[in-house]
Amino acid sequence: MVKGPGLYSDIGKKARDLLYRDYVSDHKFTVTTYSSTGVAITSSGLKKGELFLADVNTQLKNKNVTTDVKVDTNSNVYTTITVDEPAPGLKTIVSFVLPDQKSGKVELQYLHEYAGISTGIGLTASPLVNFSGVAGNNTVALGTDLSFNTASGNFTKCNAGLSFSTSDLIASLALNDKGDTLSASYYHTVKPVTNTAVGAELTHSFSSNENTLTIGTQHLLDPLTTVKARVNSYGKACALIQHEWRPKSLFTISGEVDTRAIEKSAKIGLAVALKP
Repeated sequence: MVKGPGLYSDIGKKARDLLYRDYVSDHKFTVTTYSSTGVAITSSGLKKGELFLADVNTQLKNKNVTTDVKVDTNSNVYTTITVDEPAPGLKTIVSFVLPDQKSGKVELQYLHEYAGISTGIGLTASPLVNFSGVAGNNTVALGTDLSFNTASGNFTKCNAGLSFSTSDLIASLALNDKGDTLSASYYHTVKPVTNTAVGAELTHSFSSNENTLTIGTQHLLDPLTTVKARVNSYGKACALIQHEWRPKSLFTISGEVDTRAIEKSAKIGLAVALKP
């Protein structure tokens, strides 16, 4: 695996995962099984209010080619074909959704010791073109993320980001929404043995002149049980506990309460993932 600055999506990822990953407000159940030929079949169900959504995903790996096919309750078929390292540091991803004929996309990712590049283009007559690039090393990374609509001749996305990393600290700064939103994030590993970490994200919107601050922490109660908590400047407090009772099989329960409207009932989410 190539060491370097990674892709643009890696800027601030540690803080985002700490603050937002694994929190659920609905009920989700996932079961994964494997056939004798190595095909992985994952069935998922999501209860969102009175609505129930389900999908079935099949994954087949053959050497360096991975094929994922997912079918949802609306009869949409999502197909992704990933070719890992046809050349050193290169990854090719082809994706499309049936019956949407305009959903086809080809993406190329290239990781180098001092750069990370991702470019994608839609398979239409007037495609949407995406490009993101990062330059730097394991300590400092500077990058940009752009999307250009060839039909309208306009940039639909124009972001820039900066990241600074040490062995126990990651700080990042990003300018998003065509310069309208400025985000700063911070991730600090307090105690590696128990995976104890703290993180924060401050977002400022220039158009509305509003600031949003979110802070959070995580800690391992034991090697199989993780607790996380976060709170933001609007008074929304969340907490979760996740237990891995067998390898890759997880039980997660989380709750959210509005401290400014404590009379309202708390939101409780539950997620169960089963793997053999």
